[in-house]
Amino acid sequence: MTKNEINALINLLDDPNRDVFEAVTENLINKGTGIIPELEKAWENSDDQFHQDRLEEIIQKIQYNHSINAFRLWIQSGYTDLLEGIYLLTRFQYPDLQFSEIIKQIEKIQKDVWIELNNNLTALEKVRILNHIIFDVHGFSKNPGDFYNPANSYINKVLELKQGNPISLAILYSVIAQRLGLPIYGVNLPRNFILAYRDDYGPESVYDEQAEDILFYINPYNKGAVHSKKEIDHFLKEQKIQVRKSYFIPCSNLEIIERVTNNLVNSYEKLNNSEKVILYKEIRKELNEEK
Repeated sequence: MTKNEINALINLLDDPNRDVFEAVTENLINKGTGIIPELEKAWENSDDQFHQDRLEEIIQKIQYNHSINAFRLWIQSGYTDLLEGIYLLTRFQYPDLQFSEIIKQIEKIQKDVWIELNNNLTALEKVRILNHIIFDVHGFSKNPGDFYNPANSYINKVLELKQGNPISLAILYSVIAQRLGLPIYGVNLPRNFILAYRDDYGPESVYDEQAEDILFYINPYNKGAVHSKKEIDHFLKEQKIQVRKSYFIPCSNLEIIERVTNNLVNSYEKLNNSEKVILYKEIRKELNEEK
């Protein structure tokens, strides 16, 4: 479709006939992200608030469709890349965000860790290096003063502000570790989110339902503090949480992204932002349907 044809459709958005408007809207939405520049140009050239509002709605719908389709593809392909998953979730809020921007920032931290690593180090020594680079050199920290801020769940904001909640810091930590070949994976612990350092010589499957090959646990929300299984047991009893096997073994990337989505629902509920609550409940439904 030529620019003139697109602009002809845009001009029809003011048509008083509801059927015409709905047909034109559907036609524009189906054209996909390629027509967004023309829609944005039309918005800039319009002095009519009503016309601008309609253009905004169409742009947002196109961006949503693009994001949800990419997110569904990530789920259907086996959700193997955690960084891609958190990026795609973030893109619902920041539709213009490029994956390459996130990769570039992650690789900078990864390189700084890699320089300090060598094969002669023990697992604990490797974790000490990770902790030093992530928390001391790059200055990442928890954000207890604004715990429910949605920014704590968006990977671009975590990288920009260098603050996050338990799960976003754990995602950052585990992504960097795994890209360096270290067997560190998320554990879906209630009222926190921790990581497990698995034995390199354990079973091939990351998600085998056993904790025997877990060397120790890591708490990125506490600057990478190392904990034993006994300490996790104590935490659960102290919090009066019934002990479950799943609280000691790695969870899937799908479960991690679902928990981030739950955090976003809670955050926006506290902000009384019903539009965002509806959005992330829809995304949560997509995740639940895969189970």
